[in-house]
Amino acid sequence: MLTSSDAWPSASPEARARALVQRVAAQQAPAAAARTAGVGLRLERILAAFAAERVGTQHFASLTGYGHGDQGREVLDRVFARVLGAEQAAVRLQFVSGTHAIAAALFGVLRPGDRMLSITGRPYDTLEEVIGLRGEGQGSLVDFGVDYAECDLNPDGSLDLQALDQALDQPIRLILIQRSCGYSWRPSVSIAQIEAVCQRIHARQPECVCFVDNCYGELVEEREPPAVGADLIAGSLIKNLGGTLAPTGGYVAGRAELVERACCRLTAPGIGSEGGTGFDLHRLILQGLFLAPQMVAEALIGAELVAGTFAALGYPVQPSPAAHRSDLIQAVQLGDPDALKVVCRAFQACSPVGAYLDPVPAAMPGYASDLVMAGGTFIDGSTSEFSADAPLREPFNLYVQGGTHRSHLELALIRALVALEEARLVDLPHTG
Repeated sequence: MLTSSDAWPSASPEARARALVQRVAAQQAPAAAARTAGVGLRLERILAAFAAERVGTQHFASLTGYGHGDQGREVLDRVFARVLGAEQAAVRLQFVSGTHAIAAALFGVLRPGDRMLSITGRPYDTLEEVIGLRGEGQGSLVDFGVDYAECDLNPDGSLDLQALDQALDQPIRLILIQRSCGYSWRPSVSIAQIEAVCQRIHARQPECVCFVDNCYGELVEEREPPAVGADLIAGSLIKNLGGTLAPTGGYVAGRAELVERACCRLTAPGIGSEGGTGFDLHRLILQGLFLAPQMVAEALIGAELVAGTFAALGYPVQPSPAAHRSDLIQAVQLGDPDALKVVCRAFQACSPVGAYLDPVPAAMPGYASDLVMAGGTFIDGSTSEFSADAPLREPFNLYVQGGTHRSHLELALIRALVALEEARLVDLPHTG
């Protein structure tokens, strides 16, 4: 905890909040510089994909109607496949979210009687109804006769390899690996862990599909799951890869036959990946991908600043400021529902869009608990622009993600700390 015996009793809450944030930022300057330096490696891969596929202005336009033979869509798919290290990709504005893309992938691969296993514990809230863990009669995987099981994580948040080995004694069609922590208190799954577990699974059951929910993980590490053995991945365009420009959409990528199966669920059997217009929005998707390495780096710098600031005040954080990261999400255990509301309210007030709004806990489609969410973003739901949300359930964790530039995070943090002190929920250190 940052404190000082040389207190300035007269210092304003804003001055003390600013001093704390700036001190943490200064301490983290070498790590931030390393994040910035890593942008070039990822951008080089993206530029190579653009060059290899001969991307030109003619690919910004799209066809109308069925979209048969849309050159822009086809180039987009090939570029993303190269960037993700996949045999094939399908990038579609018709995916309304990452959850939609994941659902299409699961329904594309799984058939009645198949067995699905999650090895990262209970999946993210929005997948519970897709699988059939909540809700009835909506056409979930369980409704269609898919057998579901899950392996809990070890107490330290690592994968339980012993439980996985026991589960592999029975035939399994698909194993789900959720890369990001979601709304759970655990480390994200690293690329090295994904590589090791895919090798372990394929050694026992070569035909088992290793599927990775890749949301919030893209471009955080140097490699992506398809490059290290994952058979199929899915994610959202209004998160990392959209670079804050994509107006909607999602993607699936991996082995060609599996990607096509997912596309058959998005469109129809026999149409698959051959249909769908891009609404003349291909430029935004390509430009967003070009900007994505920089946006992701800034979001990671912001996440580490959030972690360092709240850790300095004595709050548990996950991951810790210096920990290895495989996604954008930073969790802070505030332990108090009022503190959640105060922080989210302050972040919303520092948003470029809807700063005047007061985020209040409310039900949200796909979630089991009421959520309080700060997300004044230009693209609705583009949490990678900078957002914070929290399910109103114990231990009252705040989940912060995104940030187009670190200065925005600094300003939002200062405002949140001031609000917490004014509400008598935190005592900011005095420095002298």
